[in-house]
Amino acid sequence: MEKGLTEDKIAWLDDAGQATRFTERERMALGYAEKLAVDHHAIDDAFFAQLHDVFTDAEILELGMMIGQYIGFGRLLKVLDLTPRYCPA
Repeated sequence: MEKGLTEDKIAWLDDAGQATRFTERERMALGYAEKLAVDHHAIDDAFFAQLHDVFTDAEILELGMMIGQYIGFGRLLKVLDLTPRYCPA
């Protein structure tokens, strides 16, 4: 995210009507993360062509590596039952 992930942007993630508030790069990064998390088989040449419209090869690779790390870390926390049971805030 170019200017950071604010509380407002986090809230917008749950509201499809707020999608236009994200930049094109942010929307594509979110779409990439969604596909990697829930349906990686849907990532095809056409999707990579869309990614290439807004990201370089290096950026696509870096995004994929970071997304994969977060997905993997979240799954590890879940199987080890290490997710917080409450929010201290």
